[in-house]
Amino acid sequence: MLTPATPTVTDRQSWQRQLDELRRREKAHTREGDAIAAARRRLPMVEVDPMTHLIGADGPVTLLDAFEGRTQLFASYHMWHTGRPAAEQCEGCTFFTGQVLELSYLHSRDVTFAIFCQGPFAETSRYRDFMGWQAPWYSVPAESLGSLVAGRTFGMKACYLRQGDRVFETYWTTGRGVEIMAPSYGLLDMTVYGRQEAWEDSPAGWPQLFQTDGDQFRLDGRPSSQWSRLAAGRDDDLGTTRPAGSQNPCH
Repeated sequence: MLTPATPTVTDRQSWQRQLDELRRREKAHTREGDAIAAARRRLPMVEVDPMTHLIGADGPVTLLDAFEGRTQLFASYHMWHTGRPAAEQCEGCTFFTGQVLELSYLHSRDVTFAIFCQGPFAETSRYRDFMGWQAPWYSVPAESLGSLVAGRTFGMKACYLRQGDRVFETYWTTGRGVEIMAPSYGLLDMTVYGRQEAWEDSPAGWPQLFQTDGDQFRLDGRPSSQWSRLAAGRDDDLGTTRPAGSQNPCH
């Protein structure tokens, strides 16, 4: 295995001088992010049917119910491959969903976080249990796609505002816009080798081991975060039929 290249070595004073210059750019980036957030808060909104059907742990509920009595709702739309085993489920959605762990800070701002999954509730909730996720989980039935997804795709994130019994969509994003859900990326961006993905602008010799076709979220044939669950003895059976010849490598 080749040893990756490293930055040049300098004295602390010279290093700090260049870091100070970078810090000015970082602060400008932060202020621009604040300005974009301010513009986002001033967007108009569009009304959504509050009675749009969802399926929860206790059966049919409505979009209004998903607010859990709070004024705002952040919905993460989780992709699903119906009938496929856990190893073949969406690696990107698994990556992002798994990093939303502490909900109390959102709740203190009157915001509910919930996952709206594309597949049937019985099957997808088994995946949630296997992964050990605690956030509220709902299945979106086919008849609700027009109201909620409106020609977009799962993988998106959407924000809603409730005024009494009326519900409004205030913002949505997808693609790299959802990276805010993944502190792992922010941490990696601070390290010298970054995300180690092929698209990054890195010096020659820096490791760039991962493509951006889903490979960056998988390890040895399944979403990376599933391995620790299997090692802990959790059952990844979703009630689906495993492909012939497949087996759980940790059992």
